[in-house]
Amino acid sequence: MKPLKNKVSITLDEDIIKQIKELAENDDRSFSQYINMVLKNHINDTLQK
Repeated sequence: MKPLKNKVSITLDEDIIKQIKELAENDDRSFSQYINMVLKNHINDTLQK
């Protein structure tokens, strides 16, 4: 069975990386988990408009 997640490579501004790392730590999530959550929320919000 194929994995449900795929690896991707993106380039982010250093200040964004720092902020995401802090937010992820405060939410007890990994950097990757936090980005995934933020993107899902953004997509859901955008589709509901």
